[in-house]
Amino acid sequence: MKSYFYEDFEVGQVFLSGGRTITETDLTMFSMISGDWNPIHADMEFAKKTRFEQRVVHGVLGIAVSTGMMHELGIFHESVIAMLGYKRWEFRLPLFVNDTLHLKLTILNKSLGKSGNNGKLERSFQLINQNGEVVQEGESDVLVLTQQGFGERNHAK
Repeated sequence: MKSYFYEDFEVGQVFLSGGRTITETDLTMFSMISGDWNPIHADMEFAKKTRFEQRVVHGVLGIAVSTGMMHELGIFHESVIAMLGYKRWEFRLPLFVNDTLHLKLTILNKSLGKSGNNGKLERSFQLINQNGEVVQEGESDVLVLTQQGFGERNHAK
C-alpha cells in the first residue's frame, strides 16, 4: 500500500475499495456496542411485518464500515493528521445482512495550510452495494501531511 500525501491528491481523483459483506455477526456486535436493540435490527418476527420484510442493519454501521474501507485503501496510512467530520450523510437505501459493500472515495477539493506542512482534503464517500446501488453517501474532510510536513515530523523523532 502506498501512502499518499497532500501533493499526490488531485480534485476528481477516485479510489475504490474492495468488497465487504455485512454479516449477522456485524449486526449483533454493532447492536452490542451501540446499545441499539431496536426491533427493526434485533427482532426477525417484528421486522418481517415492516416494509423491508427483514431486519435492517444499523445505518450508522455503514459509516463505520466506510472508514474501515478507507483504511483498507492505504492511501492515508502515513499522511493522516485528523478526520475533521462528516457532512450531509444520507441513508439512501437500507443495509441488510449479506449485502456486499464497496466504497467509492472521490477527492472534491483541496486547500494547502498556511505552514505548507499540511492541507485539507474534501472527500465524497459513496457506499455501493452488490447491485451497484448507492446505499449511503456523504462527505468527510480530512487534514493530511504534505511531503514537507512528513519529512519534518519524521526528522523530529
